[in-house]
Formats: sequence, C-alpha cells, structure tokens
Amino acid sequence: MKIYRVGGAVRDALLGLPVQDIDYVVTGSSPEQMVAAGYTPVGKDFPVFLHPVSKAEYALARTERKSAPGYRGFVFHCAPDVTLEQDLQRRDLTINAMAIEDGSADQIIIDPFGGQRDVEQRIFRHVSDAFEEDPVRILRIARFAARFHQFSIAPETMQLMQSMVQHGEVDALVPERVWQEIARGLMESHPSRMLQVLHDSGAMERIMPELAWSATASSEHALQVIDFAARQNSSLAVRWAALLVHCTGRDQAKALCERIRVPNDVREIALITCTEHRHIRFNAEMTPEMLVVLLERCDAFRRPARFHEIIDAARCSSLMQLAEFPQQNLLELSLNAAQSIPSRQIAQSAAQQVPNQPLYIAEQIFAARVAAVGKLPHFFQG
Repeated sequence: MKIYRVGGAVRDALLGLPVQDIDYVVTGSSPEQMVAAGYTPVGKDFPVFLHPVSKAEYALARTERKSAPGYRGFVFHCAPDVTLEQDLQRRDLTINAMAIEDGSADQIIIDPFGGQRDVEQRIFRHVSDAFEEDPVRILRIARFAARFHQFSIAPETMQLMQSMVQHGEVDALVPERVWQEIARGLMESHPSRMLQVLHDSGAMERIMPELAWSATASSEHALQVIDFAARQNSSLAVRWAALLVHCTGRDQAKALCERIRVPNDVREIALITCTEHRHIRFNAEMTPEMLVVLLERCDAFRRPARFHEIIDAARCSSLMQLAEFPQQNLLELSLNAAQSIPSRQIAQSAAQQVPNQPLYIAEQIFAARVAAVGKLPHFFQG
C-alpha cells in the first residue's frame, strides 16, 4: 500500500500558495484492507476512508466509466491493481493531475501529464478526452479562472468545452450543483473571469441565459461591478445582487434564482436590490415620507442587517467606494431616526384613541417615523 498527496495541494505548493486541504490517494489496497488498518469508510459513491488519528480523507485509487448523461452518470472501479497514473488520468486538468508520495524524503513530483509545465506557463489544459464526460468540469474551469486569473485556457480545451455545450452535456447539470460552483466562483478574487469563461464556452446561454450577454458596454460594466464587489470583500449575497442588477430585470432575476435554487437569503437580497437600487442611489432627492416608505418596502425595520447588504449591493452596482456614496449614510441615519421613536407607546395611545383600528395605529407610527426622519440635518440644508 502506498499513499500519495494529489491534486490541489501539489498545484498550490508549486504556485507558492498556502496549502489548505490535502487530498490523499491510496494505491495497492482494498476496502477490506483499509478497514483492517483502522480506517473508517465514509464514501457513498466510491471508497473514501477517514484516517484513524487525523480523520483526514483517504480515497482508493480508481478508474471511472461513463454510464449515463450528466455528472452523476459514472461507474467507478477500485481495486489494488489500479495504478496512480490511472487515477490521475481521470482528473480534469493537468495542473490537478500531479502527486507526491506521502512521507517520501525526496518529494519528487509524479507528473505523467505535464502539469508542472502548465503551471509554469499558466495554462488550464484537460488531461484526456474523458474530460468531456463530466459537464461539471466546465463550471470548475470557470471557477478556477476566477481564482487563478493569470491562467488562460488551452485552445483545445476551450474547443472541447464548446463541443460539450453543443452536445447538450451541460443540460444534465442539476440546479444545486450549478449554484454551488457559481457561488464558489463569485467568492474568488476575479469572478468576472468565471463569467467570461462561461460565456466563451457557450455554457452561460444554457445554464443561466438571463446572464448571457453580447459585447456591449453594459456587459463590460457588469464584469467591472462583480470584480469591484470582490475587491470590497462583499458577501456572496451582495456580489450576486450587484451582478443581477446590471444583467437582468427583476422578473428574469427571480426566474434565474428559482431555477438554479439560489438560497432564500441570497435570493431575497438580490430581488429587493433589483427593485429598489435606483431609489437607493437617488434617495437624496426623496422627502422624509418617501424615505420611510422605502425603508418599509425593504423591510428594514425588521431586518436591518439585510437592509445594509441591499444598500451595499446598490453601491457596488454603481462602482462607488463607501466615501463616494453619501446615499448610504442618509439611509442609515434615516433608519436609525425612524427606529428611535417609541413605537410601542404610540401604538398603545392610538389604540386607546381609536379602538380596534390597526390601520390607524400603523398611520400614527408612520407619521412619527416621518417626523423623526424630517428632523435630520439633511432636510435643513440650503
């Protein structure tokens, strides 16, 4: 039995990046031998085991055969005679198909497919034609492009990706996996690269047609917006909302979020931002009444933290630093002022004056909020 460190750990070490997670592959062993050695089986689709001490995951070397459309349609084969090279050959990119024997003194890189060369030349290149059997690999390359923005895609690999799209492989992707990869790519340093790769391969038109674009100034601005949000270290919800503001209308945004199963909290921020971003950007022209109505529409009184993310998304969609966006300060001051009123006392007093009239209570609270916002210095300037 031999154990190897494989994939991203080897790649990132060559790039001089911190090694986060280490993937281990075991050759010359069987599931029974792993269990006998104290490892705990956890894999559902293929044998993966937890180390008895470190609890790190160790996978048996395997080969795979396509059995049905989509990324789940594979039959795996694990046996002691499966070699390390056979295991590496099933991987997506050459830069992810390198290994180092664990614990070896010389730390020689086992590189049967030219991964070191492609790391040096900053190229994403598929290992073999088996790449086209798994449509998730298109999403993974797009996500890698967002992380390693200095890398380019080999022409033959891009051609293979385009062929996969044309033959309908991406149509078999399940929505949850699409969102998982998109979300991870959005949180990288250059998420515009992911969107560009999806566009160039044709996958964007198939999996997220609401975000498909042509070479227009608006499209270029959308790419700038998503990278700007990344530089601001914005949350996933803010990045997604800022992107949807410039690429779709609200109805399209809603359809997209529902189709790829965007989580509710992220979807809500995106949809409210799509509806209200113009009002947020031009709130300096609003009256106190209009500001309070805006706060109510955004449910800011019940969910102030979410409202701050909505403001942040509107700011990012305008490519403005915080100091350049006084609208945010006015909205936050307005929310604080409106929240400062004694709403419970007002409600009790209104209920005594006009019993059994909840609308009257709401009107009194609204009027008090408007009065509080109207006292802000902003409304006395000039």
